[in-house]
Amino acid sequence: MYVRRLELVDFRSYERVGVDLEPGANVLVGANGVGKTNLIEALGYVATLDSHRVATDAPLVRMGATAGIIRCAVVHEGRELLVELEIVPGRANRARLGRSPARRARDVLGALRLVLFAPEDLELVRGDPAQRRRYLDDLLVLRQPRYAGVRADYERVLRQRNALLRTAYLARKTGGARGGDLSTLAVWDDHLARRGAELLAGRLDLVAALAPHITRAYDAVAAGTGAAGITYRSAIESASPTADRAELTAALSEALAAGRAAEIERGTTLVGPHRDDLNLTLGPLPAKGYASHGESWSLALALRLAGYDLLRADGIEPVLVLDDVFAELDTGRRDRLAELVGEASQLLVTCAVAEDLPARLHGARFVVREGEVERVG
Repeated sequence: MYVRRLELVDFRSYERVGVDLEPGANVLVGANGVGKTNLIEALGYVATLDSHRVATDAPLVRMGATAGIIRCAVVHEGRELLVELEIVPGRANRARLGRSPARRARDVLGALRLVLFAPEDLELVRGDPAQRRRYLDDLLVLRQPRYAGVRADYERVLRQRNALLRTAYLARKTGGARGGDLSTLAVWDDHLARRGAELLAGRLDLVAALAPHITRAYDAVAAGTGAAGITYRSAIESASPTADRAELTAALSEALAAGRAAEIERGTTLVGPHRDDLNLTLGPLPAKGYASHGESWSLALALRLAGYDLLRADGIEPVLVLDDVFAELDTGRRDRLAELVGEASQLLVTCAVAEDLPARLHGARFVVREGEVERVG
């Protein structure tokens, strides 16, 4: 799989730009702040319908414009597919596949499989659990696009259940006669348990498949400085890859029942996949709080490389993107990383200084300036 062409209209800093990319290595060189990351952010958005930099769509649309457009031509197994997304802040995005309107924007998921490593990924190691849950769920959708619907259904049910709990909480605080009507809470418990079990099962299977790839990727990048590990942490004691959906549903139902008094007291849902986390370790110690900056950076990179390797093992050949990564690595780690990624079907690399790149990453080269991209090699 590779992206043959990317076009942006009123996206971030670009009024209009088009870039013809090549299979193999593509290097985007330019000073900080000229728009290199905006280009790969657009590709990441097509792959995940989300930005790795901001939580809402409004900053993606160029100042003064009402909508931003991303078009990319994706070649897979000799066939080209045109994907188009129109981003309209405050409204549902519109999508087209092969010039035909898609019923929902998420119908484009799977058209472009892309793994992106960016400086923000340091938060996978050092940040809060939400960052690690997002890493898992994005990779889950890349691997099996149907999980986009599972994820959306779970989040919808969670919002409804939280709204019910919050309304009851506020009624009680303001002296409501019955402390709010919770007669439908059992119904939402059932919905949450079933949809939560589906998402939880997918995550557990993913972590089990991912673990050996993370160990190998970290060892390759860090040259044997320690063993990296990953395990899933859930409040559900029976949560394991061997548990089936029915067992997980029952376990979630029991946990919701056991925690009901606390949830009513606090006005929010305290049990479910939205509260889970990943345990990342280096040797016998947790990475968070113990890993050095270099170790944290290498582990974050290993998480992305492991996802890339897992997709390839599944028969999926994703596009690999490394945003401003080589400047943070010493010469040895640069060379080892270049060796690991050199055979990617398509590799996009951004850098401020071309000399930071290992010599083996030759290929198409582009210079990025304010609002424009020029191929120079």
